[in-house]
Amino acid sequence: MGSLAALVVAVSTALVAPATAASADIPGRDEIAKSPNMHHLANIPKQGPLAPETAYGSDWAFKGKYAYGGNYEGFTVYDISRPAKPKVVTVVHCPGSQNDVSIAGNLLFLSTDSSRSDDSCKSTPKPVTDKSAWEGIKIFDISNPAAPAYVKAIETKCGSHTNTMVPGKRGTAYIYVSSYNPDSTYPDCQPPHDLISIIKVPLKKPADATLIKEPVLFPDGGNPGDNLPYPEGTRATSGCHDLTAYPDKDLMAGACMGDGVLFDISNPENPRTINSVRDDKNFAFWHSATFNNRANKVVFTDELGGGSAATCNATIGMEKGANAIYDIVGKGDKRKLRFRSYYKIPRANTDTENCVAHNGSLIPVKGKDIMVQAWYQGGISVWDFTDSRKPKEIGFFERGPLYDDKLVLAGSWSAYYYNGYIYSNDIQKGLDVIDIRDRRTDKGKRVWLSELNTQTQPDYFD
Repeated sequence: MGSLAALVVAVSTALVAPATAASADIPGRDEIAKSPNMHHLANIPKQGPLAPETAYGSDWAFKGKYAYGGNYEGFTVYDISRPAKPKVVTVVHCPGSQNDVSIAGNLLFLSTDSSRSDDSCKSTPKPVTDKSAWEGIKIFDISNPAAPAYVKAIETKCGSHTNTMVPGKRGTAYIYVSSYNPDSTYPDCQPPHDLISIIKVPLKKPADATLIKEPVLFPDGGNPGDNLPYPEGTRATSGCHDLTAYPDKDLMAGACMGDGVLFDISNPENPRTINSVRDDKNFAFWHSATFNNRANKVVFTDELGGGSAATCNATIGMEKGANAIYDIVGKGDKRKLRFRSYYKIPRANTDTENCVAHNGSLIPVKGKDIMVQAWYQGGISVWDFTDSRKPKEIGFFERGPLYDDKLVLAGSWSAYYYNGYIYSNDIQKGLDVIDIRDRRTDKGKRVWLSELNTQTQPDYFD
């Protein structure tokens, strides 16, 4: 346990709706509340230049015994060969929010979504209205995890908020770049920006990586949005926030601001829309997506308030800032997304805690649909959606508010299951390792991967 170790408080897993939860159910500042099946094994605080409060922990990628944790100031390489005693291998200082990461072979891809003076790791902020400013994808060689080597950068329109690795043939990989928020005053990010960027990477010659296509995914302009006040208004579609590929099924799910989309990626250079859905009543911002292993369901998240608002309370209720579970019905090009239910954590948060549905992954239990998910200061939820209409929580872990008197961006950004353990990248607290010990999830410990990008879902049982 790191220097930020907190008092562990075991609490009941009974479902308590935010509208009726008493303040006594909310852990105090720096306290941990958890279900009895969630065992907190370790915490490593953020290190060095990645430690300040403004240096937010972000996404994860995994390879072998190493975890790569993104941060707005760079990324950290951890040795997780002993999950209860993880170690920092190295810290790479390379500013450029939000520094989401993915891995293909010995290469790491880092998303830069802030306007920088150049494409180096020594860049400084520069106005996005300046034509010479840079945003996009950086490529690192991680064949030596202790000394990642910068290889190349590729500029993309509107930068790279997130990136998704899609395997190609004959030693290639494709990086799908998601970005959004165009403006007529931004030289490199002009409206309508209804596209993604596709980078083709020869894995043995990454310096030859090139931007090959910018397919328009919303030729009709996508969801026009509405004029309701923040945070509840539906955002207009102007690009995608996140894309989750399932290469073994030739499918991809897109969370694209105002739209949820199912794509065919059998030709990775030409993704093709199969079906799209909207939920202007309860979804403000389609943020991310997760398939179940059979690829007959998709969980979409609504990042109501952009991740910086307190939405896990009675004022917002249980259907906004939640997950939406969709079944995929039909076959081939006739497949449709059919809404079944919402899922939101069944605990109240204070008004100083940013809390909303965020990044998670499947726990590989054959015949069941179970995932672990981050909820910012709402903590980590393990929940079962095998019955699409009746999702239920089976475990949780959360800390009390970072502050009692102000709301600061904090909590778990990404909580993923990898080789038997849950790894959480907490925005402020750093790495947390959790072992869920429960008969409903224990079979997942038998599934072993050599690599995991959660936005490139594997078929766990093929």
